[in-house]
Amino acid sequence: MTLTTPVDITPSTWKIGLEDRILLLGSCFSDRIADKMRECYLRVTANPTGTLYNPVSIAHHIDEYAPQADVIIITFGTAWVYVDKSLSAVVDNCEKRPATDFIRRRLTVEEIVSLWQPIVEHYAEKRWIFTVSPIRHKKDGLHENQISKGILLQAVDTLNIQLSTINYFPSYELLLDELRDYRFYASDLVHPSQVAVDILWERFCATYFEPHTLKQLEPLHQLWLDEHHRPLHPDSPEAAAFAEHLKQERMRLHLHYPNNV
Repeated sequence: MTLTTPVDITPSTWKIGLEDRILLLGSCFSDRIADKMRECYLRVTANPTGTLYNPVSIAHHIDEYAPQADVIIITFGTAWVYVDKSLSAVVDNCEKRPATDFIRRRLTVEEIVSLWQPIVEHYAEKRWIFTVSPIRHKKDGLHENQISKGILLQAVDTLNIQLSTINYFPSYELLLDELRDYRFYASDLVHPSQVAVDILWERFCATYFEPHTLKQLEPLHQLWLDEHHRPLHPDSPEAAAFAEHLKQERMRLHLHYPNNV
């Protein structure tokens, strides 16, 4: 008996290497994946100006950071935007101003595609991954959230069809279809649990890393785990020996991966 609906993901024709500079922009799901990358000492820049949720706000910051990146991962969270009445422009943050200062509206598929197609074409030498955050925006209303996610999915699908440099990673489908159970959610029943994030990360790795790269990540991840270990008796000889071992291991890995460690 099959108790899940597995999501089939075709491995990407291009891969991510340890030498690549990775930029992640978008919803808080980007931050969770960035954390997993940092645990392997990958070269990551994630939401340097803060978490961004809608396609327009993300686009506001792409030119500042895209030139320094090799791989760009964009996570759309919602199609809802807030337009400043005085500026007639979408804002990234309402900054606790009165709601009367803004018009709340939903982007269309056409608006998102017309905004992002020239951006991707301008940075055609980059490797792009687009995904839609599986985190539901309950404050929008569950029905409105579904409509919003549908718009984002259609927009990304259109971009994926029109632009050969784009790759779509189905994080939305993985959580809502394959992991369709509240045991894979945090206590707020909206955000993915750590187990769910780990599973999504495993599927991401299988899609974008070569087997030999995954082998390279193993000692790097172990170094991260060891460096974040807190000894029960920090003043003991065993703790001192462990600290010396870590120092030597970091030096060894730095010789192999000087841009990462």
